This record gives sequence, structure tokens and C-alpha cells, in this order.
Amino acid sequence: MRKRIYWLLPDLDAARKTMNELLLARISERHIHFVATDGADMEGLHAANILQTSDLVEAAQTGLLVGAGLGAAGGVVAAYVLTGTGAAPQAVVIALAGLGAILGTWSSSMIGSSTPSRRLKRFEKPIADGQYLLMVDVPRTRVTEIEELLERTHPEAHFEGLEPNVPAFP
Repeated sequence: MRKRIYWLLPDLDAARKTMNELLLARISERHIHFVATDGADMEGLHAANILQTSDLVEAAQTGLLVGAGLGAAGGVVAAYVLTGTGAAPQAVVIALAGLGAILGTWSSSMIGSSTPSRRLKRFEKPIADGQYLLMVDVPRTRVTEIEELLERTHPEAHFEGLEPNVPAFP
């Protein structure tokens, strides 16, 4: 299980140094994500992708649940209507729940991919002012160690909090 640590860094030089220090501390590049204003220089940094900067994951999860629920409800109605036609009611409910889950996930993820992440909303102004946001996902056993490393080596940076639940795949 990992926790996500947020840090605001004042400029590109500090962000690059932080990236190198995290790599030397054996944090893999795929767990280090930087966010900056559009058009900012990100050379030497691992930029966050759409999974970290949008609500795609949360929207897909919601769409899955709502779509499956609505599909199952539609399946119950369809099974009731089809009673006596020889169709297996359980199969109809399962098939429509699956179809609803697929359509709900797809449509919600399309909306979520174009919606800025609610988790990053509080960082909009500092990022617009030219700061770099670091999101680093570390094993919960190393959180204190990494926080102390960043505090010691980057007094100009600002610790911005810890997120206890990091999504498994982004």
C-alpha cells in the first residue's frame, strides 16, 4: 500500500534536484509525478499523466457502479416482461447488468478525463504562479523517511499534505 505525498517546489531547478534525490532514494520514476502550468518546461521531470491530473478513475468507478445498477434494474424489468418466453431471467439480468457496467464506465470515463482532478483543485493558484507540484507515491513504511529527506534538502519547498489512499493503477 502506498501513500501520496504532495510538495510545492518554487522552480524547475528545485524540481529537477528533487527528482534526482528521489531516484537516488530508490523511488522509481513511475511513482514520481510533476504538475506545472501549461507550456512550462518539464525537461528532466516525470510529468503527471491524465490519470493523475483528471477525475478519470473516480468517474469510471462511479459509472461502473451506476451503470451496473441501472442495467440490473432494467434486467429485472426485462426478465419480468419476458417471463413465459423461455428466456432465462437470471441471464437477462446478468447480461444487462454487464452491458450497463460497460456503458456506464465508458461514458463516465469520457466525462472524467476532461474534468480536472478534485484532489488537485487546491494547487491551481500556486501552479498558475509558476510553482511545480510534486506527487510522490511511497510505501507507507517510507513516508517519514522521504518527508525528512525533502525537508532537509529543500527548505524552499512546501509540504502540502499526505493522501492516505492512492489509486492502485495510476
